[in-house]
Amino acid sequence: MAADPPGLDAKLAFLRLSTSFPEAAYRVEAMETHMSWVFLLDEVVYKLKKPVCDDCLDFSTLEAREFNCKEELRLNRRLAPAVYLGIVSLNLDADGHLGLGGPGQVVDWLVRMRRLPERRMLDSLIAHGALDDGDIARVAATLAAFYSRLRPERPDPEAFRERLRRHIEADAAGLAAVASSLPPSLIGAVAGAQLAALVRLRDTFDARLRDGHIVEGHGDLRPEHVCLGRTVEIIDCLEFARDLRILDVADEVAYLALECERLGAPAAGASLLDWYAQCSGDRPQPDLVSFYKSYRCLSRAHLALRHLQEPQLRHSAHWTLRAHDYMRLAKSHIDTIPRRRRARAARTSDPINIHGGAHDV
Repeated sequence: MAADPPGLDAKLAFLRLSTSFPEAAYRVEAMETHMSWVFLLDEVVYKLKKPVCDDCLDFSTLEAREFNCKEELRLNRRLAPAVYLGIVSLNLDADGHLGLGGPGQVVDWLVRMRRLPERRMLDSLIAHGALDDGDIARVAATLAAFYSRLRPERPDPEAFRERLRRHIEADAAGLAAVASSLPPSLIGAVAGAQLAALVRLRDTFDARLRDGHIVEGHGDLRPEHVCLGRTVEIIDCLEFARDLRILDVADEVAYLALECERLGAPAAGASLLDWYAQCSGDRPQPDLVSFYKSYRCLSRAHLALRHLQEPQLRHSAHWTLRAHDYMRLAKSHIDTIPRRRRARAARTSDPINIHGGAHDV
């Protein structure tokens, strides 16, 4: 009779032991993220997806975790082929012992990666004041080459703008529901200004689609995912939701620039946008870049406060402070869009309802 499959705690206990891996390791450092457990050895990393399910993803079954491990491998090899080494099964043998890639029943799957040097990650370079303009130029050139290889996506223009609108309203409503320390007036003002800008920039969005600037990109382009070694390697593509990867390249590059700014390097963010324009020939208008930066801030503020729903993070001030920082940036960037022109557009759109319920545009 087959043994009962081990639970998550048993899998974690096994993977915390250095003797569980084929590679020699002095120790194993285990790190928990919102969706995964990551096990860092001396030279390689193993990632185990949590059996979680929410509105955005479903890792609840063994089949779903296998599929998403394969997707993570496929998608990330576009920008980091030498980092993503393969996927490995976690097996339970006839004696009830766990093993990696061995005989027996497959009880889970892990992604195996080459470990990147922390000191060469973009966020670390910013933190230590070790980033130079040549580094930013390399990142921009890598992104320009990446996007040029991708097939343009052709979503319906109205549906594309509608998706942005729904995300704004959902993030505003979600923030209002959990953000006791954020003034509802601030949330409503930022979201309302974003919706007004979405209307005013309608022709700009449609032109971006028409000119082929909508692609299946990375989806979560942040400094902690960018390594500046001999080559630029970009990891942790958002693998679980294709619709979130279908985006304007201006959105993605603006997001990375925004995160550089949030980490205290606004000049690096501005330089990234300039270098990207030079490398790609794509020069999105400043109002569009400001919209995308503010749009991303609202989403990240919402995500930050969702972390407080996790029991182990409930009493941490970190995520509350992060949300406040994002809302400050959200307002500052949407405010750079001229108020007079934005006000004219606002008269053609419905007001934001931060307590839920969608308004049709």
